[in-house]
Amino acid sequence: MAKITPFRGVRPQKELAAKIATLPYDVVSVAEARMFKDDPYNFYHVTRSEIDLPESIDIHSQPVYDKAKENLDRMLKDKLLFRDKEPCYYIYELVMNGRSQTGLICGSSVDNYLNGIIKKHEFTRPEKEEDRINHIKTTRAQTGVVFLAYNDCNSVQNIIDTWKKEHAPDYDFTATDGIRHIFWVVNDDSKTTLITKYFDKDVPCTYIADGHHRAASAAKVCLELRNGKPAENAPSDYFITCIFPASQLYIMDYNRAAKDLNGMSAQAFIQSIEKEFEVQKMGAEPYKPQQPHQFGMYIDGVWYKLTAKDGTYSHDPIGILDVTILQQNVLDKLLGIKDPRVDKRIDFVGGIRGLGALQKKVDDKEMAVVFSLYPVTIKQLFTIADSGNVMPPKSTWFEPKLRDGLVVYTF
Repeated sequence: MAKITPFRGVRPQKELAAKIATLPYDVVSVAEARMFKDDPYNFYHVTRSEIDLPESIDIHSQPVYDKAKENLDRMLKDKLLFRDKEPCYYIYELVMNGRSQTGLICGSSVDNYLNGIIKKHEFTRPEKEEDRINHIKTTRAQTGVVFLAYNDCNSVQNIIDTWKKEHAPDYDFTATDGIRHIFWVVNDDSKTTLITKYFDKDVPCTYIADGHHRAASAAKVCLELRNGKPAENAPSDYFITCIFPASQLYIMDYNRAAKDLNGMSAQAFIQSIEKEFEVQKMGAEPYKPQQPHQFGMYIDGVWYKLTAKDGTYSHDPIGILDVTILQQNVLDKLLGIKDPRVDKRIDFVGGIRGLGALQKKVDDKEMAVVFSLYPVTIKQLFTIADSGNVMPPKSTWFEPKLRDGLVVYTF
């Protein structure tokens, strides 16, 4: 069962929450983060601390992690941040385009992660793990929240809903992208005990929706600190998560772009695709797939609708995914992109950027062809995780994104 714990979070003064909170470190580039270099409140000073160092710096070098610790310590010393006096849970609601989702921020058990009670659906990359490991070890803090999901549970949901109704939020602001962030601190011992009990009794497992590298890194730091000894319920035996009921989550499309046509002309490429897909010319307006096994393709100034023919895919949990169908029948078979995790000829564009941004990559000659996909469902994600399989890379794009800096887990 899901083992969670309240913790003494480090978080912003109420009037500074909107100024401090930032997008996750891994969805912004260094250039985008550097735009906030002169803002003393912004949490990129901790999560992307290279912005305070010369542009020539290796962003994975030790001085970057040392700067992150220095900046986190400064924000505490200057009272931009403070530490809660008692262990708390934190309720976090995000509202995007009128849609709301509410999760619980807590410490989740590293042993649950190691034993498969926290289920994964992606492989991780060693270099990305190493980056977060060094950041955590140097700062002695987990600054990025791992996004978890669970099958809806009434006992948990009722206590969260009741707390929201009976208490004013501690933070409530709308970010510049229009997403509203509402945050409650659950600091009543009887309620935190009850929440812990309900998760242990009624939630058999949780699923990583986003943050595989953060979770893997926290687990490896924990094991290193244990040094072969049994777990002692130390703070490092947990990692910061926000757990949402599945029914409230929204997965957007995660689209593909290829730099070249593997030596083919556009006409030859389209003719090759016709062997596995029904191809319909749509015109100049971006085409957004309306159901599974449909794809949009933009090449040479024209959008096409592709529909996978029967027999081009299997019906197992991985084979039936549209990301798999495209990978096997087009990216690998026609373009020679064998491993999209490492091949430099492919790029991935989250649906939040819109199909206009996808099309622009071709219009600007940055890419030769782009593909729009129908989103993976949360049910598919759970099925694959339950089966012990992993999805192809960059299969899911969750929105809205949790903000860094609203609460930090230290040890």
